[in-house]
Amino acid sequence: MRPQSPQTPTAPHTETEINKEPEGNVYAGSEMTWRELRSRQFWSAALAELLGTLVLVSAVLGASVPGPGEAPVGPLYPAVAVGVVIVALAHCFGEISGAQVNPAVTLSLLATRKLDAVRALVYLVAQCLGACLGASALYLALPLKATAEHFVNRVPADLNAAQALCIEILCTFQMVFTVFSVEEQRRKESVEPGNLAIGFSHTAGVLIGARFSGASMNPARSLGPAIITGFWENHWVYWIGPIIGALLAGVSHEFFFARSASRQKLVACLTCKDIEIVETASMTGSSLSTVTQNAMRAKHANKQESN
Repeated sequence: MRPQSPQTPTAPHTETEINKEPEGNVYAGSEMTWRELRSRQFWSAALAELLGTLVLVSAVLGASVPGPGEAPVGPLYPAVAVGVVIVALAHCFGEISGAQVNPAVTLSLLATRKLDAVRALVYLVAQCLGACLGASALYLALPLKATAEHFVNRVPADLNAAQALCIEILCTFQMVFTVFSVEEQRRKESVEPGNLAIGFSHTAGVLIGARFSGASMNPARSLGPAIITGFWENHWVYWIGPIIGALLAGVSHEFFFARSASRQKLVACLTCKDIEIVETASMTGSSLSTVTQNAMRAKHANKQESN
């Protein structure tokens, strides 16, 4: 999964870069216009999230189900499967939607003002629908329907829901923190193979938490199988845990560890001000008033051009 913007700077350094921001940017923190909402790029991105989540869920579930006469599989198969699929999806859909394919990641981008509310809502619906379709497709293909019980994330008998919740928070935190760190490296045009790092973080999360909570790290991945099998016991763990972990990771990275982190950036986010202006000032060392004037002139020019 590459749940981040396709090589588009969150905080453009120059007025030219602001004007060149692509129409399909998943990091567009400002309000969407009606023209953007009707654009082909927007709905292509939504379709990419649906299809990407469908592929992810079907692959992970397929790796989790034993074949006829086989013993239950361990965490290694799904761990490898999710890592490989995430890298593949990042290459397929990274330039279209960011290949977020995870409601927890989408909400962390929304919380850090890297995704507008309308786009986030559409992505969430697409991801949940894709997960349901992926689980349904694999269920129909199963030779033994009884093996569908392996689809579901469940809290083991020797653990309680609170313990499983902590595992989900931990696994999701390390995964989403990796996502934000990789995206910051991309903005600096690093040659680091970021997609591999994100894939490895998914694999690590499954290897760490599969025996204790199932290591969902993705509410949509848990929702699809729950609907198909009708098993809802402790289902809330697989929504609350990943969302908390993702929010903690996104906020801690953006406001404490990122190169553009600053107290002004945190205040701007909490007060719903233009966070891109503060980011630009932090990264360039320019006066905040100068950066504000440049950004406002660029936005005014963009508005006139769209009209």
